[in-house]
Amino acid sequence: MDFVTVLGLVAASITTVSFLPQMMKIWQTKSAKDVSFLMLICFNTGIFLWLIYGIILQQLPIILANAATLSFNLIILWLKIKYR
Repeated sequence: MDFVTVLGLVAASITTVSFLPQMMKIWQTKSAKDVSFLMLICFNTGIFLWLIYGIILQQLPIILANAATLSFNLIILWLKIKYR
């Protein structure tokens, strides 16, 4: 693996993991009132498009980061709807 791919994977890991505390807080408190529904819809749409972009380019860091980020944010969206 070359340096650029490793750099991409490290950056992707850090930005993806950053959503875990928010997801866990919503899960524990059973409240997502302070999370914007519109922001989640826009963000998930953008992440989905980044995932498609990564697949087209066959770039592993883009694919892995956006697949994981999309998963975490779909869970946050689901919790937002569930705990309304």
